[in-house]
Amino acid sequence: MRLSVAFRHVHRSHASIRRARAGVQVLNSENRLITLADKSAVSYPWIREASSTSGTGETVTSLKSHPRKNDGPLYQSAVSDIVQKCRDELKAIRETNPDLKPTLAIIQAGEDDGLLEVNKKMAGQIGLNVMQICLPRQCTEDEVIDEILRLNEDSRVHGIFLHLPQSFLSRSVRNAIKPQKDVDGVSDLNVGRVVLGDQRDGFASPVAGAVLEMLARHDSPLIGKMAVLVGVEGPLKATIQCLLQNNGMMVQTCQWSSKHLQKQIMDSDVVILLEPDHKSFPPTWIRPGVAVINLSSALMEEHPDSWEHRAEVESGAGVGPLSAALRMQHVVRSSRRWIQEQQYQPWRLRPLKLQPLSPVPSDIEISRAQTPKPISQLAQEIGLLPEELEAYGNTKAKVHLSLLNRLQHQPNGKYVLVAGITPTPLGEGKSTVTTGLVQALSAHLKLNSFACLRQPSQGPTFGVKGGAAGGGYAQVIPMEEFNLHLTGDIHAITAANNLVAAAIDARILHESTQSDKALYRRLVPSVNGVRCFSPIQMARLQRLGINKSDPSDLTPEEVRAFVRLDLDPEKVTWQRVVDTNDRFLRKITVGQANTEKGHARQTQFDIAVASEIMAILALTDGLADMRARLGRMVVGSNRNGQPITADDLGVTGALAVLMKDAIKPTLMQTLEGTPVFVHAGPFANIAHGNSSVLADKLALKLVGEEGFVVTEAGFGADIGMEKFFNIKCRTSGLKPDVVVLVATVRALKMHGGGPNVTAGVPLPKEYINENLQLVADGCSNLKKQIQIAHLFGVPVVVALNVFKTDTQAEIELVCRIAEASGASAAVQCHHWSRGGRGSVELAQAVKKVASQKNNFQFLYNLQDSIVEKIRTIAQKVYGADDIELSPEAQAKIDYYNQQMSTMPGLPTRPCFYDIDLDPVTEEIKGLF
Repeated sequence: MRLSVAFRHVHRSHASIRRARAGVQVLNSENRLITLADKSAVSYPWIREASSTSGTGETVTSLKSHPRKNDGPLYQSAVSDIVQKCRDELKAIRETNPDLKPTLAIIQAGEDDGLLEVNKKMAGQIGLNVMQICLPRQCTEDEVIDEILRLNEDSRVHGIFLHLPQSFLSRSVRNAIKPQKDVDGVSDLNVGRVVLGDQRDGFASPVAGAVLEMLARHDSPLIGKMAVLVGVEGPLKATIQCLLQNNGMMVQTCQWSSKHLQKQIMDSDVVILLEPDHKSFPPTWIRPGVAVINLSSALMEEHPDSWEHRAEVESGAGVGPLSAALRMQHVVRSSRRWIQEQQYQPWRLRPLKLQPLSPVPSDIEISRAQTPKPISQLAQEIGLLPEELEAYGNTKAKVHLSLLNRLQHQPNGKYVLVAGITPTPLGEGKSTVTTGLVQALSAHLKLNSFACLRQPSQGPTFGVKGGAAGGGYAQVIPMEEFNLHLTGDIHAITAANNLVAAAIDARILHESTQSDKALYRRLVPSVNGVRCFSPIQMARLQRLGINKSDPSDLTPEEVRAFVRLDLDPEKVTWQRVVDTNDRFLRKITVGQANTEKGHARQTQFDIAVASEIMAILALTDGLADMRARLGRMVVGSNRNGQPITADDLGVTGALAVLMKDAIKPTLMQTLEGTPVFVHAGPFANIAHGNSSVLADKLALKLVGEEGFVVTEAGFGADIGMEKFFNIKCRTSGLKPDVVVLVATVRALKMHGGGPNVTAGVPLPKEYINENLQLVADGCSNLKKQIQIAHLFGVPVVVALNVFKTDTQAEIELVCRIAEASGASAAVQCHHWSRGGRGSVELAQAVKKVASQKNNFQFLYNLQDSIVEKIRTIAQKVYGADDIELSPEAQAKIDYYNQQMSTMPGLPTRPCFYDIDLDPVTEEIKGLF
């Protein structure tokens, strides 16, 4: 049974081929037309052989002499040569890509297999797949284009062949095919490449190539000969005409209805024709020795009634098999080009010019004064493939995680962490330093580099600190898009987090108001008379030790264990979140409506970026890992003290669906057009506060072995950097090469005993006037942060973020103390006022220090107890003598040790039980 509209793979035997009707024809000595199927020794006194690359996507520059073989039809030796060349090329490809099996997809109207059999046999001889898509004979143009677009995105398909009547081959249809998969050379781009004589990246029509191959298999030059094309139209006419002219022939064209048809044929040395409705011309029109090539055998005619008739005619036609062989050669070469595209691509980054003004304008004025590159252009410059990009407008895009598989064998670049000394409430400029450093590395030192930044929370953006796009002439653009919503990751986290919260309260309500039997009936409903467990419910049964799959087989005790989570409202640890600083949500009461039947309880809102789901996003290495981590999230305990997870609630699949796009890092650019990944969120004081593992891993592959990835930790080397090393590096397996420690004179003055600073209030005079004593005293904080980095075995470069109020004496004092305290280098940075040019010295220092070996190590072992981990951090990072646990802290530690496996109302059995995500295909299941 054949499939209509849907595709099918061809696996039938190649025993019989339905031969095409006509091929190369010549006149014999009796002035009669014969075909090359005859075994007669017909010779062409003036035709020479072309190299077998004719029409295969490479420019035909000359034709080589080659005597005709007399042991079979003329085309057979050409076919044999091409098939053997394809086999050899495919063998070489498979030596490094053993799983690759290139596939030719044939889209046809109706289910005639005549042409398919020819192509299938050629594919089988070479080792290719053939995929057949049978559309209805009366299909629409939209249906054809839909199939083409689907095949364009199928990485298994390396060639698309439209086996359709001419009336279907509109310009829209032809140009819907990706040029790199257009193995029949029908798109405008590929035809244009033939016209221009440059086919290195394209394909010429295999039918046109077959014409040239057949003409070239004889021993006479083509130069100066006349060819006429009769009834040949469209892209095929342009291709044949150009190929023949490129080989020195003169070409004229005419229609069957032309009054000059007889004269043009009689004046020609080669006649190339396409017969409509069996039209032909008398043999007397052709001079002896003239080659007649009929293309009808290789092309489907427009009249549907003739399709099967033509496929059934037995003849020794050469154009059909030869064009099929060339088509397969194109598929092999398309697969080779695809493999080359999959390999690491050298960067062709074109930085944007930056002309800093003085005085420095506001951040948003600077951002709006620069015109960013289209994000697709930036992606192409850094070696991303079009299918790896998911654009959100013109200036930002998600990058698909498939990049990690494509570049899995590519060595990583250098890994640079930007941390900071203990900051003031104004911030010390980690994001600005990160941005300025990558601008210097890429735009000025011409080294591949990537910045990996955290997505700003709306809390600080609308609260005290403002945006986090950097500042001055070292920022990510467009800065307003960076700071507001971006691609919606934080909104996805908020939605997922609050779905869990809603599921918790709904489950408590339904369990308290329904019997076991009623709960079971609603949790495992009958659908069309059939009851079955969802996959996530089956997983819960297995955790309970119930090895049954039929809902009717459970005992009452097993039903009760299955339906009762028995969550203790007093021990629910999961909070709702919102991405706004809203102090009045710090403590709330939920469940006060009459419909909630008295199930009120106290809870609270956290800020969205502090959600455990944000932490998972930052630490995950892929969809499957993220889904598993989401399922293990503990939301509270039951009345027996046992932990209850998201898997127990049945909500894990729905969470993965909500997060399936958020897991992809967002690509943006700096003011100087260098690439930036924005992913995961801030707040090292209430989360681990680092940019994502995935963003770092993707960037490390893209920059190449000699490139640099500059990633940002949460504030303070004692908090953000420590969590980066002990948590993020342990999870990712990545080892940093150097730490850039950001310091400012004003922060050091505050640590040296200066007055407090408050955002929005003018700075006290101590921070405006030179005060070397305050600076020297405050450098004790800088010294300690350097020591913390050395605890992990990583060298430090101090980046002194210079403000206009800093004096040269203060700057030199900080750099001198930093180097005396163990920093490998200490440099002043002026990126805020000068862009990347102001951080060139920092970039040079980072490059030098990153090339040196280090002895990276973790501060504690995972096997250590919670108390020992706390003690280690307190003593080594914060300088404590020891720790003393309060009763509340000890109770929490005991609780965590016990758990170490770590609107409209929802109905008893919400739809999220059936919603899930396939982590391999990213296909959403059960949504409707």
